[in-house]
Amino acid sequence: MLNLKTVFFIIFITIFFSACVHKNVQISDLKDYSQNPKNYLSKNLNFNNQQKEDNYFNKKYFSVWTNPKISISKKVATWGFDYKKREIYLQNFSRATKQWFDKQIENSNFDEFKKASKKAIVIKNSALKVFPTIQMMFYNPYKAGEGFPFDYNQNSQIKINTPILISHFSKDKAWAFIKSASVFGWIKVDNIAFVDKNFIKEFMTNNYYIATKDKFNIYDNFYIEKIQLGTIFPKKENRYIVAKKDLNHNAYIEYISIDTKNIDKKPLIFNAKNISKVASQLIGEQYGWGGIFNFRDCSSFTQDFFSVFGKYLERNSSKQLNNGRYINIKNLTNQKKKEFIIKNAKPFKTLIHLPGHIMLYIGSKKDEPLVMHNVWGVKTRVFFNTKGRNIIGKNIISTLDFGKELQTYDDTKNVLDKIESIVILDEKR
Repeated sequence: MLNLKTVFFIIFITIFFSACVHKNVQISDLKDYSQNPKNYLSKNLNFNNQQKEDNYFNKKYFSVWTNPKISISKKVATWGFDYKKREIYLQNFSRATKQWFDKQIENSNFDEFKKASKKAIVIKNSALKVFPTIQMMFYNPYKAGEGFPFDYNQNSQIKINTPILISHFSKDKAWAFIKSASVFGWIKVDNIAFVDKNFIKEFMTNNYYIATKDKFNIYDNFYIEKIQLGTIFPKKENRYIVAKKDLNHNAYIEYISIDTKNIDKKPLIFNAKNISKVASQLIGEQYGWGGIFNFRDCSSFTQDFFSVFGKYLERNSSKQLNNGRYINIKNLTNQKKKEFIIKNAKPFKTLIHLPGHIMLYIGSKKDEPLVMHNVWGVKTRVFFNTKGRNIIGKNIISTLDFGKELQTYDDTKNVLDKIESIVILDEKR
């Protein structure tokens, strides 16, 4: 039988380690490595075939208007229906019932898939949803790495002025299932406007500027939107074009002024000065799963960073592996991975990928590869093998084994263990 001292010791240890699960500690990398991207830049930086890449970007960006077809199948479009088979919780932490899913699936109206085939444009920064509802969906919110902000109904975010193609509308007519160049999902009808050939002709000026400052406001006589870095504005006669809508949901052109310090002609030349300009806007940004609240996750960071320089990237990290020269390093030891990356990766032009996460390689210090990435946290494991997270929740510069000094660091399968590949973006696959 346990004596009283033993019982108290067990209680103390349980409480102590339980507290550790919830206590976030600043990782050493944030102190040991400068968080200013400028400090990692060399003078001799360029991007192969940058103008050719930008031409491809523009062609891809407008493809939903110039070649209006939705090539994805109904099976791919309805991938989210599989959530019905899983244990899903709503924003009040109640279980999503079969009836709840049936209601969402019914409102999704996929009997009408591809029948509208209507060209449109986004007039407000918007969430793209898996189901046509603003309700949130979580896996078990009491498990580490789940719950807020990991809303599985948040498919992505889409920027103002983005061309889209409408597949069909929800049964309640409040949502449209759309496709852009890089993403598809449900958007509120209030946030889009229909376009015709006259609008498209006026909008496609072939003189495009792109926001190089993050989160600044634009106005006509009133506030229009808070603009994110990577937002594209056609320019005509020294004014910038933004899409607005009339009472019939049809788009019309509005000409506005934008401070020149916030915007540059696309593509911005890929050099140290401009890389510093763009990266400094994104370092330290809060983490935003799926673009929630108009913040970025790992792959929207890389997508927006390179859009400024005219390099098109897909939205999802796994799809970005197709956007350059892919090299598999999965079977290397962790030390060999580091050595290979330092020898072969190109700073600020190479992505490092592991399942579910992607990072921008920026160079090395003291034989350690360094990356810039928007990351949620470090996996931890404590008493009774309880899994947890030491939350970072922002865009940082770090090593590949960031957080390894934490007493609770989970070294059973860390980031470095899981790295599978690199992608050199200015080289062909």
